[in-house]
Formats: sequence, C-alpha cells, structure tokens
Amino acid sequence: MLAYGYGITPELPTYFCLWQARTMDQQKIRATEPNRIVRIVRLRVDNRSVSKIRYVNCCQMKYLDLTFRSPAANLACDEALIDLSEDGCEDEVLRFWTAPQPFVVLGFANQAGAEVNLEACRRRNIPVLRRCSGGGAVVQGPGCLNYSLVLRIQDSSPLLNISETNVYIMKRHQVALEPILKAAVTVEGHTDLTLGKLKFSGNAQRRKRRYLLFHGTFLLDFDLSLLTELLPIPARQPAYRENRPHARFVTNLNVPPDSIRRSLSAAWKATETFHSILQPAVDRLVDEKYSRDDWNYRF
Repeated sequence: MLAYGYGITPELPTYFCLWQARTMDQQKIRATEPNRIVRIVRLRVDNRSVSKIRYVNCCQMKYLDLTFRSPAANLACDEALIDLSEDGCEDEVLRFWTAPQPFVVLGFANQAGAEVNLEACRRRNIPVLRRCSGGGAVVQGPGCLNYSLVLRIQDSSPLLNISETNVYIMKRHQVALEPILKAAVTVEGHTDLTLGKLKFSGNAQRRKRRYLLFHGTFLLDFDLSLLTELLPIPARQPAYRENRPHARFVTNLNVPPDSIRRSLSAAWKATETFHSILQPAVDRLVDEKYSRDDWNYRF
C-alpha cells in the first residue's frame, strides 16, 4: 500500500476504479450525501500500481422504532443516541417514537413559568420536562409522531453549522413529504414545516463535536385544544405566525403515521435495524437528569 486519500461519495459498491471517482462532481456529492466516507487506496498488483476505493468507518443510517412508557425515558433516549455515536459508534440513526400520554416539553433554555401554564399542568397532572435541544415549548401526546436523527458532522458537508443544517434537513423533509400529502409543503421560520401557513411540524437540534441530534414532531391526529390550555402564546415567535393563537396557527395532517415513517426512512436510506443496547444509558439519564426538578425546572 503506497498512499491514502479521503473523499465523500454517495452510495456506491465497495470497490471502484479511481478514475470513476475522479469524474464525479464532488461538490454535488457532498451536498447530497455528506456522510459517505471512502478511502482511496493505491495497491501494487502484478507489478502495476492500481487505485481502489473502499469504505472506511462508514456512517450507516440505522432505523429504530422505539417508544418508552415514560416521557422522561423517551427524551433520555435521544440524548443516549447522540452520546453513543459521539463516544465511538459510527452509525447514524433515524428513530421514531410516539407519546402514550400528554406531557409538555421545554426547550433547553426556556423559562418554565413563562412558556408553560404550570397551574393547568398541575391541575391535569400533566408532566413538564426539559429536552437537551433548543427551540420552544411543545405539547406531546397521542396523535403526535416524533422522529430523531443522529447525523455525523463531516468536513465540507452541509452539517457544519446550525443554519446550513436546518436548511439541509428541512429541504429533505419537504421533498419527502409533499408526495404523500399531495400539497405544497413550505419551510417557515427556521425549522417549521407548514401547509398554507399552518404549522404541522416543529424541529430543533443539539450539536456535539462529531455528531448532531436533530429531532421534531409531526401533528397527525393530536388534540390541538391542549396547546391553548397548556401553552401561552410565546413572546418570541416567527414572523409568519403574526401573533395568531394556537388554534389558528397549527394543523393536523390526518395521514397514517406509517406513511410518514416510510417516507422519511426512504429519504434517509434507513434500511438496516439499529441493534445497540440503549436501556442502561436511558435509565441513567432518567435518574440523573430527566426525572429531576433541578433539570426540568432549572429556568
């Protein structure tokens, strides 16, 4: 072996000739498939120098459909997934989960007293928790479908900063969802997906050194009255909201959840099942963080 080189490529067979790689539009490849890593290897074969390309440390997108019974465990699972990847697992993950019961989720920096009607939550025994990512407060519950993406951050990829990541992922979801919704999907604000200015999906991200977590919710058949009851109109809101009350700002998609699962799985090429053991990490994060008032009500 005489030399090494590294590049970004889309889905390709395990080996190719170097000339094939050289004919590719590298900028286009990086924009569409930022997380396919290959190594260009020069070998001596029958006294001739031959260049081959093979995958090394490839990020394989894995599929995970996993819902825990407790709200705290469902939030902890997302953090456990990004921690697992950051600590050495090379796989990327697309997870889906649902909320068996209503609960409120604060963004990392939200003030609980300002963003949530705490008295209404106490009256109805609805838990209030805090997630590890940014964004505003949301209400979870039956009729919501949640997804979580753990993606590797590569050099020269559209995932290098917050803004480019938002654009890249929202555009991919916009394209994936329009065929099943049979309507034009619009990206509003930074990370909202809308139909005719009505929001049906909100999203947020958390970034670490090597990986990022990008997750969000799709309103499918959710009791929208809970939003009015549990959340005041936020002081900070995207311009397109125009101070509308919740009832005039959001909408349900009224499509089967499996259609969303299939569409996003195809968009992210998540065909293999995720098999890593998460329960110990989830249990630890629940005990140390997501079940504790000093985390959930820290602001």
